Amino acid sequence: MTWMDTAAQFRRDGVPSVLITVAAVRGHAPREPGAKMVVTADEQFGSIGGGNLEMTAVSRARELLSERRPSPEMLHLRLNEKAPAEYGRQCCGGEVSVLFEPLPVPATAAVFGVGNVGLEVIRILARHDMELIASDSRPEYLRALESLEPPVARLRSEFAVVGEEVLAGLPSGAHVLIMTHDHAEDLHLCSAALMRGDLGSVGLIGSSAKWQRFRKNLLAEGFEAEAVDTIRCPIGLPELRGKHPAMIAVSAAADLLARIS
Repeated sequence: MTWMDTAAQFRRDGVPSVLITVAAVRGHAPREPGAKMVVTADEQFGSIGGGNLEMTAVSRARELLSERRPSPEMLHLRLNEKAPAEYGRQCCGGEVSVLFEPLPVPATAAVFGVGNVGLEVIRILARHDMELIASDSRPEYLRALESLEPPVARLRSEFAVVGEEVLAGLPSGAHVLIMTHDHAEDLHLCSAALMRGDLGSVGLIGSSAKWQRFRKNLLAEGFEAEAVDTIRCPIGLPELRGKHPAMIAVSAAADLLARIS
């Protein structure tokens, strides 16, 4: 498997990684410019030459992962017995410049309900680099996704009579928008989201009056008020007002994108 295959697999598995490249070499070094390896918090694939060079690079890559640094950086190392070395001496005599490129995992968003607003939200989010799930209990509504232009997002549709099953399968940190055609279905999804407790955000379409009814029901189910109040309802940016589906969709999508950026 090549480094590209490995990086792609980590991305599919939702594992953040760092691509390490020997960017330049002056004099003698263990590997040539262009040599690459991929590092995660627990694994590494490939090699840029072993020894102090590689261990220093792996250590720095894992620091970038723990700090969630988004930007590339360059590290310059001298390979001689006078150079500082934490992991043993390398006496090749050259100098190596190493490029670190963080490969973050795209955010995951799930839209429950592909009605007038839901379809418009998906149309907007599909233009962004993310994992995007569209779920509906009405298969004919999911067919509307076929008319969208080819998405940038990795978009998949999920037909589910019981949307809670789809919600249960989302990765930790996923962002959820609940906007089905059925208020009972909306309430079940809110309850399922609170049961998980590890989602990035949960938004519910509706008015303040709808939310007061939902909040009362969720509290009656035994959820703590602090947890219930993490659900955003109404959704969207308060400064973007209007009831047209496209306007609501723009507002909701803008709010969600601000949360994952």
